[in-house]
Amino acid sequence: MGKGDRRTRRGKIYRSSYGNSRLHSAQPAVVGAKPTVTKPTAAKKAAPKKKSA
Repeated sequence: MGKGDRRTRRGKIYRSSYGNSRLHSAQPAVVGAKPTVTKPTAAKKAAPKKKSA
């Protein structure tokens, strides 16, 4: 178990490969894909202040 073991994280790093023991942290960018656009959240209006008599 070490650099030569393909099932461990250290072995995956040594062989420059990926798998269940060494997952990619981010998905690779797809060429021609549109970026996802999120709508800004609507700010909640504050309740009107009560007038004292």
